[in-house]
Amino acid sequence: MTEAPINRRMITISIMLATIIQALDGTIANVALPHMQGSLSASQDQITWVLTSFIVAAAIATPLNGWLVDRFGLKRIFLVSVAGFTVASVLCGLSASLVQIVVARMLQGVFGAALVPLSQAVLLDINPREKHGSAMAVWGMGVMIGPILGPTLGGWLTDSYDWRWVFFINVPVGAVAFYGIWRYIRAVEPQRRMRFDTFGFVTLSLAIGALQMLLDRGEQNDWFGSTETWVEAIVLALSACYFIAHTLLTPAGKSFLDYRLLKNSNYVTGLVFIFIVGMVLFATRALMPSMLQSLMGYPAAVAGLVTAPSGLGTMAAMLVVGRLTGKVDFRILLAIGFGITGFSLWQMTGYTLVLSQSDIVWPGVIQGLGLGLVFVPLSAATFATLSPEMRAEGTAIYSLVRNIGSSIGIALVQTLLVRNTQIAHASLGAHVNYANPGLLDAGVANVYNLANGAGLGALNAEITRQASMIAYVDDYWLMMLLTFGIIPLLLLVRPPRRDAAPAAVDHAALE
Repeated sequence: MTEAPINRRMITISIMLATIIQALDGTIANVALPHMQGSLSASQDQITWVLTSFIVAAAIATPLNGWLVDRFGLKRIFLVSVAGFTVASVLCGLSASLVQIVVARMLQGVFGAALVPLSQAVLLDINPREKHGSAMAVWGMGVMIGPILGPTLGGWLTDSYDWRWVFFINVPVGAVAFYGIWRYIRAVEPQRRMRFDTFGFVTLSLAIGALQMLLDRGEQNDWFGSTETWVEAIVLALSACYFIAHTLLTPAGKSFLDYRLLKNSNYVTGLVFIFIVGMVLFATRALMPSMLQSLMGYPAAVAGLVTAPSGLGTMAAMLVVGRLTGKVDFRILLAIGFGITGFSLWQMTGYTLVLSQSDIVWPGVIQGLGLGLVFVPLSAATFATLSPEMRAEGTAIYSLVRNIGSSIGIALVQTLLVRNTQIAHASLGAHVNYANPGLLDAGVANVYNLANGAGLGALNAEITRQASMIAYVDDYWLMMLLTFGIIPLLLLVRPPRRDAAPAAVDHAALE
């Protein structure tokens, strides 16, 4: 009997719609938090749980994907994930209290955790090896454009309608994605070769949850000056040690994490690279809006508009590099991509308090180009030598490492921003005295008169602005050094043998 041909186009559209709504929801709610705070009668600290609950729940649920697919089948898990995420989005929009929306966001995170890694696995499965680059370009656009456009779309929906539409917008998209997955992906019997490792899951979940909590709340808790941070750090250390020891001492196939993944040099090197990409991409996205609003006086909507063009650079690069992957050594593409990204960060190290909008837009576009050149060949290289049966678990860990990298990157740059601002403020303030000839200038003395409180206040505000700008520049220097410093690791990446047979596509699973 002749099997129906694979409808790659409809499968791709369906799974990418699911990917986009999950990627968007990581950032789309950020700009709506002040509106939620008033509507839900929450404090500043409490309302951040709307973001934290989603991140922590998604991080804990992500490693489950490999076992769930093995146990219940890819199609069932995909459908349950899309349906659960869509229903949870409705619950978020209908929430009347902080507790309700936090619980709904946790459900969003749990159900949404599978969407990104499963979409990547499906695209790798339905396309022959020579088209993996183009497939990863499509996947990468959904994953990377979501966080970039999320704040802009969220701001527009909140200002034009209501913050609840930030979540209701997922309903029609989720419905279309659900129908497409149900219609075009045929169910196959699950293999059920993996045993659920309860101890491994519990220890890994505790470690991931403690890490995310430590990173998300560390800054406001003054890091290790807080008992909470110490508790989270101890739970993280103990859980991670138990999980590592358990994984190493448990035979392959019986542990929650198949340690054979870590024997694949391409895969492990790819995890290191995607960790750095997560740090650089999301740290920049976290720094730029706050810099524009707090130092430059940009309204939130304008800040979103001038940072959004970086997404255009990413899309353009992915469209081009998808065709080049497989024809050009991906190590060359990765080196060029990291080089361009590093160059854009070098441009940002020259930022001052006097910037035009083009000074913001063009480095962002260049960075988008660089990251677009990196993301596609990196995904293809990471899975080039990984066997198809390990893709579900491999893509889950890949997404998890990217998310952890973004969390660490954001926490790192925010911590350094606060501390370097204080250091720079103290350094600049040391030069403010009557011996400084600059203060003898009549115009300066008129504005910053040290003899009265108003003059001192104005001078302190200006020193704080200058110190903050120095701290932002220091963060850009750090990310630039990280980006350039990782390039030598490309020597560890092995290109796939050209005579290697492409991974078999399971035609029985798709139509």
